[in-house]
Amino acid sequence: MKYILTADIGTTALKTALYSQNGDFVAGCSREYAFVTPEPGQAELAAEVYTETLAAGISSLLSDTGIDPSDIEVIGFSTQGETMLLLDDENRPLRRAVLWCDTRATAEAAEIAEHFGQKEIREHTGQVGADPIWPGAKLLWIRKHEPKVFEKTARIVQLEGWFSLLLTGRAAGEDSILGSSVYFDIRTRTYWPQMMEYLGIREEQLPEIVLPGAIVGQVTAEGAERFGLAAGTKVSIGGIDLAVGAVGVGNIRPGNFSDVTGSALCTMAMTDHIILDPAGEMPCYCSAVPGLYMIHAYATGGMCLRWFRDVFFKEAEKEAEKESEAEEKNAAMTEAEGIEAEGTGEEGRDGGGLNAYDRMDLLAADCPPGAEGLLALPHLTGSGPPDLCPEMKGSLIGLTPAHGQKHIIRALMEGVAMILCRVLEATEGLGLTADRIVCLGGGAKSPVWCQIKADATGREIVTTDGYENAGCLGAAMLAGTAAGMFPSLEEAVDRLVREDRCYLPDPQNAAVYRDLRTHYNELMQCLLPVFRR
Repeated sequence: MKYILTADIGTTALKTALYSQNGDFVAGCSREYAFVTPEPGQAELAAEVYTETLAAGISSLLSDTGIDPSDIEVIGFSTQGETMLLLDDENRPLRRAVLWCDTRATAEAAEIAEHFGQKEIREHTGQVGADPIWPGAKLLWIRKHEPKVFEKTARIVQLEGWFSLLLTGRAAGEDSILGSSVYFDIRTRTYWPQMMEYLGIREEQLPEIVLPGAIVGQVTAEGAERFGLAAGTKVSIGGIDLAVGAVGVGNIRPGNFSDVTGSALCTMAMTDHIILDPAGEMPCYCSAVPGLYMIHAYATGGMCLRWFRDVFFKEAEKEAEKESEAEEKNAAMTEAEGIEAEGTGEEGRDGGGLNAYDRMDLLAADCPPGAEGLLALPHLTGSGPPDLCPEMKGSLIGLTPAHGQKHIIRALMEGVAMILCRVLEATEGLGLTADRIVCLGGGAKSPVWCQIKADATGREIVTTDGYENAGCLGAAMLAGTAAGMFPSLEEAVDRLVREDRCYLPDPQNAAVYRDLRTHYNELMQCLLPVFRR
């Protein structure tokens, strides 16, 4: 039996998973990490954190399953986009990685947009507005504010290029993740010379361009030692996490629409041709499926609930862990003594076994639609397309003494759903349809949140079996296809992706969410100029 090893490298967690040669899930694990914010609007993480977390995840999987590293045929990746590393001439990081959600380069993005004009940028790259998440804008910021780092930079890579380099010795990048760099030309699928010249970078500093999912090499002896793998294991470049996750839920054909609610809310509408939005609202990307494109939007998603959890639920989480540990210890003692303890089963735990997100879900379910007048704009790290405003901040509107935790949680969930409604409106304005939405990411675990999305959008919300590992499954199907383990990506998707649950819109809530959409759009129009000042 041969296996496929995958890694889904997200903003706040890294998942690793093993799949059999037939595509069956074998085992998986997840490890969280926290990025640092040296100043408001900045988000960074040391490259070593990613490297050590991946090595630990691989070690844990192999130890738990007893699988020999030599039985792994290929490793594939699903990687967060726009997170950038600068390396010296010995491939050592010169500074911490600048994360995708870092908005320090707002002025630099505006400078780029003013110099080239938004129409020319859109024609070459598919990108819209002036977005500080562009690696090109971040490079310009570093050139201005950290000139010594910029001068020493021999390589500019995103995370897929970093792991490609560590594993194979070859720095590579593929279409889907390079698309938002602003120095990648979506029409020619090459680097844009005029933009490189303006930024002061050279093509030899950039990764070699390959197709999504392509085999970029084999694990070297050094890579094998660093990550606990066997030398000679094939390495698939994978693609940007949102697009690879879309593959993992079967979104690989024109007309499909998916929503990833992880740390960010990301939407993908698939198309077989480049669509450049004349209104300049919705960007166009290369997808993780060679030859296909996607209209893609992004915004703050589950990050707002994680913030709420960390601020208001840390102590409750610790108490729940203590209770769980005490119950496990008690159960072990009674089992050892041959006593059948009463009330130690799942039904007798009085909420035991629920983590903070489960408890937050229950609170949200106890709150009526509309959160009794409380509305949240969950833009903790700025708002994305179609209402691009990096300066936007999170806001709670209509807060009164009558509102409590459940109202805030419900309002945050509904705020993300309002962004989804706005994205659907802009996507359909380009002639694309979305009759149903396939959901993945951590947000898909919440029945309450899925139902809110169904009620707010008026569309079926569908989840798939194993959606929580969609990024890993998508990476496995891309890697397995490239390694010759699957006849085609389409065949792999049709065989391995199975629908699980379907949430139908509740007509009784339609009027509430129709009014809420109106209020959300009005508030955004009122607050955009306030935050842009």
